[in-house]
Amino acid sequence: RSNISVIAWHPDLYPVLLAQVTEAAVAQHFAHRRPARVQRFELPGLAALNFVLDEVLDGGVNDALNLDAHGKALSFWLLDLPVTVPAAMAPLLAGPALADADWFFN
Repeated sequence: RSNISVIAWHPDLYPVLLAQVTEAAVAQHFAHRRPARVQRFELPGLAALNFVLDEVLDGGVNDALNLDAHGKALSFWLLDLPVTVPAAMAPLLAGPALADADWFFN
């Protein structure tokens, strides 16, 4: 079982993640790992999604022969999932500037 989270750069981008980063999309993206089940947990207060992928670690930490027995690199694979962002929201993709990050610290 692997536990992977994705966090929106800005709270206004969270609905985009909700709409496009679905259990089905993640299951398809990780099809090469043959997940038995993909569960999505929504964390609106953090503008984040948490995914639990069952049976993707080839037996787990003690039994896996792969180089990433803990599945830490799988988070980078999730970041490769394409997401279409509306043009009007494109400026938010630059991430939060510290001067404008009041929404983050409140």
